[in-house]
Amino acid sequence: MSAESLLLPVGRAVGENVDQPADARRENRRINNPPHPTLCRAIENLALPLLLAALVAIPTAEIVLRTFFHASLGNAGSLAQHLTLVVSLVGGVLAARDSRLLALSTASWLHGSWAVRARWFSGAIAATVSAALGLASAQFVAAERTGGALFFPGVPLWIVQSVLPLGFGVIAWRLLRQSAATLRGQVAAALVCAGLLALGAWSPVSPAALTLPALVVLLAATVAGAPIFTAIGGAGLILFWGADLPVAAMPVEHYRLTVNPALPSLPLFTLAGYLMAEGGSARRLMRLFQATCGGLRGGPAIATTMICAFFTAFTGGSGVTILALGGLLMPMLVAARYSDRNALGFVTGAGSLGILLPPCLPVILYAIIARVDMTTMFLGGLGPGLLLIVLTVAWGAWAQGRGSGVASLECQPSRFDTREARRAIWAAKWELLLPVVSLAALFSGWATPVEAAAVTAAYAFIVEVLIHRDLHLWRDCPRVMSEAGLLVGGILLILGVALGLTNYLIDAQIPDHLAAWAATHIHSRWLFLLGLNLVLIAVGSVVEIFAAIVVVVPLLIPIGARLGIDPVHLGIIFLANMELGFLAPPIGLNLLLASSRLKRPVAEVARASLPLLAVMFLGVLLITYFPPLTTWLPQLFARSTP
Repeated sequence: MSAESLLLPVGRAVGENVDQPADARRENRRINNPPHPTLCRAIENLALPLLLAALVAIPTAEIVLRTFFHASLGNAGSLAQHLTLVVSLVGGVLAARDSRLLALSTASWLHGSWAVRARWFSGAIAATVSAALGLASAQFVAAERTGGALFFPGVPLWIVQSVLPLGFGVIAWRLLRQSAATLRGQVAAALVCAGLLALGAWSPVSPAALTLPALVVLLAATVAGAPIFTAIGGAGLILFWGADLPVAAMPVEHYRLTVNPALPSLPLFTLAGYLMAEGGSARRLMRLFQATCGGLRGGPAIATTMICAFFTAFTGGSGVTILALGGLLMPMLVAARYSDRNALGFVTGAGSLGILLPPCLPVILYAIIARVDMTTMFLGGLGPGLLLIVLTVAWGAWAQGRGSGVASLECQPSRFDTREARRAIWAAKWELLLPVVSLAALFSGWATPVEAAAVTAAYAFIVEVLIHRDLHLWRDCPRVMSEAGLLVGGILLILGVALGLTNYLIDAQIPDHLAAWAATHIHSRWLFLLGLNLVLIAVGSVVEIFAAIVVVVPLLIPIGARLGIDPVHLGIIFLANMELGFLAPPIGLNLLLASSRLKRPVAEVARASLPLLAVMFLGVLLITYFPPLTTWLPQLFARSTP
């Protein structure tokens, strides 16, 4: 994923390049920053905040009605699930409008006319894939229409499902518009798109013979900057088409994922994290950790580690953490006598901490895909997550003063100020209660995971808008909610099409073949786990974590079952290795993000991160080969639950 891509926090398919022709740069600015927003654009900008507000309100109202009035909305679960479907498509449409669909960073290396050609080629192919997904979705909706299912009395379900073909169609149109700076180039891309769709419908050659060439073209377009969702979705469409299977299976799986009963947790927890990150929570928490840890050796390391873990757990990934806090944490570490290199490596590595802690989104998604109880997954991640935090703090304490030209004995901790610590704790009391609210709702049993996520988002809103007033209700909240919706839309587009690709792999019995091969050739679970660690780190360095969960996890579950590996333990191993993959050179996501945020070459960031990468790898080995670290807490909770 592009280092630029999470800066907003989701990325441009192909960023503006100063070496592009002037007309191309003008067209980029016109598309991304129109001087006078139209009524249509204003309505689109308002749609995501309203949808997310409704998504928060419905589960919260359900809790209130159930708790105090012994009543129910009746269809609250289904409504929240289908709101998630609409959020995913509207978020994707807006991300396409602003050229912020998640894409690889390789296109940013091109300059001049090569960048213009890459943009046109990738745009034409991406638009073709999106249009094909729209046509397949139309087939799905037509089939559902004949079924006669109702969403509400008098409201057919197919009307809500129509957001799928409509959304993919609008995305295709916008990808065509952005493929070239001139109308002539856009028309040419549209003709290529129409020609490829016609070839798919009336191919004079057997589709099986065209499968490999089509995949090669798709790969080239992805390298040239086509969005990730079109790469994965295109691969699924091509494989279904080549095998003479109905391509409508792709939107069917997309719909099945986005209306999963637990999936609304993902946009709700993301919204809570964004509200806290965009408000003054980072400043108050930084003051708190500095005041309480300043009297300890390695206090700055503790403060950095804890604040990174907090925001990563609630925003869903390390991208927002590094981009929002990197500029704040780096000067603090340098001022605390860390060498520039150690400070750079520490901020980069600590940015991924928290992925194993509740309520981080990758844990939620793994639970959905692997069909594991979400509460059990959260409990399983606590021990390993805390282990990685402790190891990171230990390395940070050791690194203070080393290589900075200051003797280690000179790096004495500052004197603990009791009065300042009390003031800092009081100032951050509402932020400190956020995990309590979230975890109490999750583990108490009085709320479902979706309701707990809604309560968390509502609490974050109250803290930032009504209590601290860091965010203005009308001026700031729509912007922050739109940013959260854009990230969610980009992720859910990827997840939906990835599940379609996974469906093909399952139909082709790929997991069964892998499990049979493993049973024949791998007899030691420990040897398998070691190989799995190395492969997953490599996968995590090049594949977006959410797509990796949807595509790779179904392949691993049968193998793990044959080798007797607990699915919760396997999931934590998987996620911990994905976390390491963020730091794996040369293109780990954290390396790219830190390079972009801190204005350092990627090679310099990679070298600075290697020591902490080694320390965290040691932690992953402990997680892998000492299963009780993961399984003890879920087993204890299961025994204590009647």
